[in-house]
Amino acid sequence: MSDFNKQTIHQQESHQQQTLDLSIALLERPSVTPDDDGCQDILSKRLSQAGFDCEFMYFGDRDQSGEHAEVKNLWARRGTTDPVICFAGPPDVVPTGDENNWTYPPFTPTIADGYLWARGAADMKTGIAAFTVAAERFVANYPEHKGSIAFLITSDEEGPSINGTVKVIETLEARNEKITYCLVGEPSSTDTLGDIIKNGRRGSLGAELTVTGKQGHVAYPHLACNPIHATMAALAELTAATWDSGNDYFPATSLQISNINSGTGATNVIPETLEAVFNFRFSTETTEDELKAKTHAIFDKYFTDSKANYNIHWKLSGQPFLTPEGKLVSACQKAIKKVTDTDTTLSTSGGTSDGRFIAPTGAQVVELGVRNATIHQVDEKVEVDDLGKLAQIYEGILENLLLN
Repeated sequence: MSDFNKQTIHQQESHQQQTLDLSIALLERPSVTPDDDGCQDILSKRLSQAGFDCEFMYFGDRDQSGEHAEVKNLWARRGTTDPVICFAGPPDVVPTGDENNWTYPPFTPTIADGYLWARGAADMKTGIAAFTVAAERFVANYPEHKGSIAFLITSDEEGPSINGTVKVIETLEARNEKITYCLVGEPSSTDTLGDIIKNGRRGSLGAELTVTGKQGHVAYPHLACNPIHATMAALAELTAATWDSGNDYFPATSLQISNINSGTGATNVIPETLEAVFNFRFSTETTEDELKAKTHAIFDKYFTDSKANYNIHWKLSGQPFLTPEGKLVSACQKAIKKVTDTDTTLSTSGGTSDGRFIAPTGAQVVELGVRNATIHQVDEKVEVDDLGKLAQIYEGILENLLLN
């Protein structure tokens, strides 16, 4: 075996154990959103020892329902100059559901069959562990590195996302503290580690439709106004509409109706109201305002002369963003190729991430992490062998951006 191969294996083993140990320490914490449960304290202690200035930011007030609980966020930075390379990710996780359905207790991380099993194993505590280890090792090897390395850690990503990353970014912008490159540790890989990186995301625009008619007896429809009948044609046209054709980076904008509710529970009563929920995932080829205008034009066509009326409550969860091929994408591709010998593919598919709050500041943003096959599922798990490799990839990205 060559000295190069021996050195590579030694590095992988070292990265592996350190990343596995930190992953387990984080996974043992039942940090169901928005409860951080001490994860950020673990990270800040390690980062402080590596020379990072750590700052906790708290936003929101806890109310009786807990819906808008105070959110703890960590901003850690080492260095004062540009470029600023930021690792971003949440240690908060989605609820487990019935824990009896899990093969292993979801907050007792278990290694079995080559996997690390636990809630958050894939999404995304192992990613956080990997980029923490990567930063520690890079700083140890290059204590006088140029530029800055930063961490943006929140416990609000899996919840309403109103007191986490978005508020931290507002704070940073107010003091003119800019992120140059951002690596979000989302589980982006599909079949093998590093085969996919997300260099953008579609926008998400939600709509809550309420149609109001007039209740009455089904035998006397002329004395009532059925909101279901009034809505059917409009929804049919809405779902058949073409919104755009997409582009080289994004698929065409899509619309999905996720819920329709009406009726009184009786078979002989025309209901008064209908409620429907639908969502657009939109590309950079269209805008929020264009989607709203076209939707209202469709409904106006069917409701102008109708006895029923409609109202739409809109909620924008995020604008589409794209990081074209350039320094950050190239740094990721080179690091992945070196560690896994994989030619990575760029993608903008999937849901939203906190990258949607960071990209509008002008930062280049990509998402890169472990395989996403089991995220948000019972028996969430991740390949143990991928943990050290991911830390190596993150460290390689730092080298590509700050040394070359």
